[in-house]
Amino acid sequence: MNRNRIIISVIALALICGMALAQRQRGRRHVDGPRVYEIPKNDQNLSGRFTFVRIRYKDTSLCPPFGPWLGDNGYWWSHDYPVAGRHLMKIMAELSKIDASLDVDEPVFTFDDPQLFKYPFAYLCEVGYMNLDDQEIAGLREYILRGGFLLIDDFRQYHEFRNLQDQLKRALPEYELKKLDLSHPIFNCFFSIKSLDINPIYHPSLLPEFWGMEDKDGRLMMVINYNYDVSDYWQFSDNPFRPIEETNEAYKFGVNYIMYALTH
Repeated sequence: MNRNRIIISVIALALICGMALAQRQRGRRHVDGPRVYEIPKNDQNLSGRFTFVRIRYKDTSLCPPFGPWLGDNGYWWSHDYPVAGRHLMKIMAELSKIDASLDVDEPVFTFDDPQLFKYPFAYLCEVGYMNLDDQEIAGLREYILRGGFLLIDDFRQYHEFRNLQDQLKRALPEYELKKLDLSHPIFNCFFSIKSLDINPIYHPSLLPEFWGMEDKDGRLMMVINYNYDVSDYWQFSDNPFRPIEETNEAYKFGVNYIMYALTH
C-alpha cells in the first residue's frame, strides 16, 4: 500500500472514530467546546511526546468580531481548534514511529509563556490582525533562535502579509523572508510533493504561496502558508466539505513540516 492510500485509510479511520466529535453544522461548530473566556489551561505534561501546540496572541482588539466559542467561531487564533490538530496527530502516529499525543486538544500558549519551550513545533494562524506586545515579541525571538519551528497558516491578502512581515521584523530584524519553491528540502523530506500550484481556497485571484525564514546556517525556522489554509483540510478530513484529493495533499504538507522541524 503506497503512502497516498495509507493517508486515505487513516482519513477513513478518523471518520469512524471521530464521528461524534466532528458532527456539527456549518456556523455552529464546537458548540460543546470552551467559551472564548475559558482559554484552556496548560496543566498537562505532554512534553515527553510530540505534541501539536497552538500559539495565541493576547491583543485581539484589531480582529473582526467573534462568536462565543473557541474554534471557528472564536478568537481568530483559534480557528480549526481542536479538530485539525487531533486529526494531524492521528496521521503522524499512523505514518511514522513518532510518539504523538493523541486524543487531546492541543495546548495553547502565548509566545512569552516559558512552557512553550518544551515543544519544538508550534502552529499560529490568522496573523493579519495580530499585534504582539514587547514580551510576546521577545518570546517569539527566543523560541525561534532556540531551535523551535513555527508553522504560520490561514491568512490572505497583501495587507495581512504585510502585518506579519512587520511583526517578524520586530522579533528577528537580522533575518529576511524568502519565497520557497519545490526544490526546498521541506517539500521532499518525507513525502515528495509534486507541485506547489494549489487550488485557491479564498478567491481565484489569491494564489497560495509558501514562504520561510532561514537562519545563518540555512535551517528553515518557520514556514508560512500565504493565501492557504492547510489546517482547514485537516479539520474537515472526515467531512465532505473539502475534496479528498486536496485533503491528502494538505496532510502531506503537514507531515513534511513536522518531519523537517524534528530533523533540522
